[in-house]
Amino acid sequence: MEFEYGTVEQVGPSIRRVIAENPSPFTLYGTGTYILGEGQVAVIDPGPADQNHIQAILAATKGEEITHILVTHTHMDHSPGCRLLKEHCDAKTYAYGPHGAGKLEQGVQVEEGGDMDFTPDVVVKDGDVISAETWSAECVYTPGHTSNHMCFQLQSGKALFTGDHVMGWSTSIISPPDGDMKAYMESLDKLLERDDQVYWPTHGPAITDTKEHVGAFIEHRREREQQVLRCIDQDVHIIGEMVPIMYKDTPEFMYPAAARSVLASVEYMVARGELVSEGPVTLEAVYRRPA
Repeated sequence: MEFEYGTVEQVGPSIRRVIAENPSPFTLYGTGTYILGEGQVAVIDPGPADQNHIQAILAATKGEEITHILVTHTHMDHSPGCRLLKEHCDAKTYAYGPHGAGKLEQGVQVEEGGDMDFTPDVVVKDGDVISAETWSAECVYTPGHTSNHMCFQLQSGKALFTGDHVMGWSTSIISPPDGDMKAYMESLDKLLERDDQVYWPTHGPAITDTKEHVGAFIEHRREREQQVLRCIDQDVHIIGEMVPIMYKDTPEFMYPAAARSVLASVEYMVARGELVSEGPVTLEAVYRRPA
């Protein structure tokens, strides 16, 4: 580990990072909170509801004014810190919407499991630009990991803050109903059409080979689909039985999360007509190739 929790790193022009002390198999070293600009600054993803982390953000911005709080999405390691940070500044929060916003627009109810208390002060959409004196950020809507996932591009340097859409150490978990594999794949394709020069994920190191990295993620998901088909051809028709085969190098305690991502892949394959389900698409359903 090349950092100390609570210390600020100058990781790029007009970009600082403070990492929260919440390491886990799902967060790597912890949530990376980014600070944009100088003087009047933006904070991206204040992280979990951790007073020590909030104090570290405040220490990193001492003598400056936090004018904006940008939120990539509403998982518990990203947005709950907003409430604590707002106790120390007058900044407004900017996000696509509350947890599940993208699915709620489609009439789909999402399960609790995110930060259900968060509602942004300002709702932003794809292509919106948020700016202050020393920075300007474009909003890039990337649903898939969650239906309200938003990336932000610091327009100077074309640095894209990718949240959990593209991470520097692992692929994202896609967990229906809020997670959506079709939307995720389309959001990856969207990044391939952009000219971002560097990605700064919330978890993991910077990504400079942006298109190659995204292309590898797309290929990884396609290979997962092929693994599903191979399981079915071997008479394995239930997701719970597929997971140990598909994730043989993954610790068993992570199988439930892996199963959610397999469910997302299967859901997408059923929608494309490449699989059929005996009954509703669920973890317990039986899946087959179409006749």
